[in-house]
Amino acid sequence: MIAIIDYGMGNLRSVAKGFEKVGIDVGVTNNPADLSSAGGVVLPGVGAFSDAMDSLLQQGMIESIYRVVEEGKPFLGICLGLQLLFEASEEWGTTKGLGLLPGRVKKLPSGVKIPHMGWNTLKFKRECPLFDGIPEDSAFYFVHSYFVDPSDPTDIVGATEYGIEFTSVAARNNVFGIQFHPEKSSALGLQILKNFGRLVERC
Repeated sequence: MIAIIDYGMGNLRSVAKGFEKVGIDVGVTNNPADLSSAGGVVLPGVGAFSDAMDSLLQQGMIESIYRVVEEGKPFLGICLGLQLLFEASEEWGTTKGLGLLPGRVKKLPSGVKIPHMGWNTLKFKRECPLFDGIPEDSAFYFVHSYFVDPSDPTDIVGATEYGIEFTSVAARNNVFGIQFHPEKSSALGLQILKNFGRLVERC
């Protein structure tokens, strides 16, 4: 089973239904103990970075997240969940993140409409198991005002153009993050979820 973390931010049911559509068993939970029994973990989210970190801290989720990552279980951050994987965000000052990936979260440049909302294409930077069955330059659905800026270029596996080229998919070992919403991205978005489910099955 894949555990979807419920910390009060984001449309968790749509993410869960996306997994269910491709035949993957998921459970939505706000109990840190449930992460230890899951085969993989998903951290979704929409909203403010600092509020999200506060919620995770108050629920006691942060130590459980570190534990499952250390155990080598596949871990996927979606949208705000991707941003939370990094060391810090510049949204409304500086807020410390989970630090699972080195780098910072920055605001999109002022020369483009913010938020970045709608369909945009994905370019591959290196191989990633999330891309199985996904053609390069496929379009996915985005809604965000901030982007991740990894310190280590090898963590960048997919990028998207919007005023700048920003990292839209990041990965290191068993930790993965995507800026777009796969549950809102039709068949190819569901394929991303299916590929993550396959990773969990193989572990």
